[in-house]
Amino acid sequence: MSYAAEHREVLPGISICPQVAETPAGAVEFDFTEGRGPVVMSLHGGLGGCDQGRVLSMWIDTRRYRILSPSRPGYLGTPLEVGRTAEQQADAMASLLDALGLDRVSVMGASAGGPPAYLFAIRHPDRVWGLIVIDGISGHYDLPEAAGPITQAMFLSEPGQEIIRKIGKFRPGMMLQCLLRAEACFTKDQMKKHLDHVVGNERSLSFISAFLATMTAYKHRKPGTMNDVEQFRRYSHLPVERIGCPSLIVHGTHDADVKFYDGVYAYEHIEGAERFWIEEGTHLGFWISPNGEKARHAARHFLEKHRPD
Repeated sequence: MSYAAEHREVLPGISICPQVAETPAGAVEFDFTEGRGPVVMSLHGGLGGCDQGRVLSMWIDTRRYRILSPSRPGYLGTPLEVGRTAEQQADAMASLLDALGLDRVSVMGASAGGPPAYLFAIRHPDRVWGLIVIDGISGHYDLPEAAGPITQAMFLSEPGQEIIRKIGKFRPGMMLQCLLRAEACFTKDQMKKHLDHVVGNERSLSFISAFLATMTAYKHRKPGTMNDVEQFRRYSHLPVERIGCPSLIVHGTHDADVKFYDGVYAYEHIEGAERFWIEEGTHLGFWISPNGEKARHAARHFLEKHRPD
């Protein structure tokens, strides 16, 4: 195991120190919080990496749990050759657990981290004590209708991301509106309600700033992002009915990126699954919507209920 980078702050008071583990599947980059307690493995979405996995897991109490945040194949320090398909990525995560001497974990998958999270629970059932999927893909996926050429140019290029950074610094309301247009099915009144909530909430603004930062340096995230889109276009439905571990499905009702149906399908096909639907929730509703705290409370309760002795 070797250090890939020094400590760096990804949210106020939250830092990461990525390392690289050599596994039978290949080199896998990860961040792992210190301390004691059961492990929650956070699988990031598109345009992400281990930094995004840590930002997305900011709601978990690190006094109670350790958080393992890998970079999925094609992102940052994990080569794409480690695993192109969700099945291969799930197996690579199992190899990472072997390399770290970890037996069982809870798995949290968000957005494009949903398929490898579901497949991990299916292919390695003895290694999962709980599954949480937040606005995760459970079947066919293509770029959303709202992500037209201009939006793609903004988010899927280095120059576009630089523009977003500058807008976010000087005109956060404008940047948020652009983001929500791509992530939410909103009326004008709903848009205003959510913009007012986020702009007036320091925690939400900090999250948005940190989240956008975990999508920059696009050239180091492009192979994984393009692979995700290629792989997910081939799906019909994932065989989630084969999942037997305790599961919580969380999804925003107004998600314009990963449609609400993905969450409904998973909930209806996983026997005994629990669910939390975020009313008027966007793709990032779990972290920034007016109803987000209720969803985070439900997720914390789920972890505590199924926490190993």
